[in-house]
Amino acid sequence: MKIAVIGTGYVGLVTGTCLAETGNDVICVDINEAKVKQMQAGEVPIYEPGLDLLFHRNIEQERLTFTTNLADAVKEAQIIFMALPTPPGGDGAADLSYILGAAKDISKLITEYKVIVNKSTVPVGTADKVKAVFAENTSIEVDVVSNPEFLREGVAVDDFMKPDRVVLGTKSEKAKKLMAELYGPYVRQGNPVLFMDERSSELTKYAANSFLATKITFMNEIANLCERVGADVDAVRRGIGSDDRIGKRFLFPGVGYGGSCFPKDVQALVKSSDDYAYDFQILKSVMEVNERQKTVLVDKVLKYYKGDIKGKHFALWGLAFKPETDDIREAPALYIIDELVKNGATVSVFDPEAMANVKNAIGDKVSYAKNQYEALEGADALLIATEWSVFRNPDFDKIDGILKNKIVFDGRNLYDLQKMIDLGYYYNSIGRKLID
Repeated sequence: MKIAVIGTGYVGLVTGTCLAETGNDVICVDINEAKVKQMQAGEVPIYEPGLDLLFHRNIEQERLTFTTNLADAVKEAQIIFMALPTPPGGDGAADLSYILGAAKDISKLITEYKVIVNKSTVPVGTADKVKAVFAENTSIEVDVVSNPEFLREGVAVDDFMKPDRVVLGTKSEKAKKLMAELYGPYVRQGNPVLFMDERSSELTKYAANSFLATKITFMNEIANLCERVGADVDAVRRGIGSDDRIGKRFLFPGVGYGGSCFPKDVQALVKSSDDYAYDFQILKSVMEVNERQKTVLVDKVLKYYKGDIKGKHFALWGLAFKPETDDIREAPALYIIDELVKNGATVSVFDPEAMANVKNAIGDKVSYAKNQYEALEGADALLIATEWSVFRNPDFDKIDGILKNKIVFDGRNLYDLQKMIDLGYYYNSIGRKLID
């Protein structure tokens, strides 16, 4: 098939590359000329494990190309994916200007039937709005399909190539046939392709992410309670996770969720609910709790130092909102840094992938170490905000020789409590016994 993908952000680039990997001819469009030239030269503009191999292979085999010319992409494409940003506005509503603007541009270029696919995360009713744009600007037949993405950063290539399910919202039999053919190679093991109406498909994405955000937040609340009643959150997590009605995933407590999806999707679903006069109280609570949780590690630091950290210097391991990505959107580490600096402390940071993005975002607000151990130099304590594998089994003898004091505030519960006792650390983690 001949495919166009409009937008080469995280979702668009992974989508385009993975579609090319099963033999489709894919042309990706972006208005950023420098970025397009970078991709044409074979440079992957984002960090995502496994993407570079597929990216280079499909460029070399001429199945994957890049352009700034929308007309060239639209001309030959049977199916046009829109993978454009939908950032939250001041009121939390998803901004559809990129989606509707692209729809208008495409509507003025098409000369034959096309399937227009909303790959972006969009509120209920967006497909209807896109259809209205086409109806206003062209008499050419189009079908608009809602096809939400369920890609997890760090494993997005596997998620696309071997999806748990594919959700497709359309009432058109013609579009169903084309989309089933397109996704057929990815579900050969029998995972479902779920056809439904467009509005149900749009709501499915928001519902899935909001449920997972709720599950994470519930576990963080349990962790906070564990600290007060003297329970161990690890034991509680195992106890409830063994119930297959609950499941083991998304039960690890920490310093809150971040990233490009959960925060804005929960916010957008709340706003959509308000628009339909429904008070979604659970999700409003989720947002409130998560906002507090992002700085719970700073609360622990302030309590330890009796409210005064002016002149203290801290090491911070982890900046990305999760491991295996360079994405810092709504990353708890940024909130932690902000609060530490506001209280008069200085911070040295290290992250395997996200430091360039942080430097672009906050400049010289912190110092940037070449490795995790360099970040410890002169530090009064170590804070951990992201559970990168490289942090899981560090050289504690080396840490002892660099860190001024054997003090660790662990926002991801990386270390065994007994081990930290044996090593003689003050170790303050989330929802577990305080080692002092």
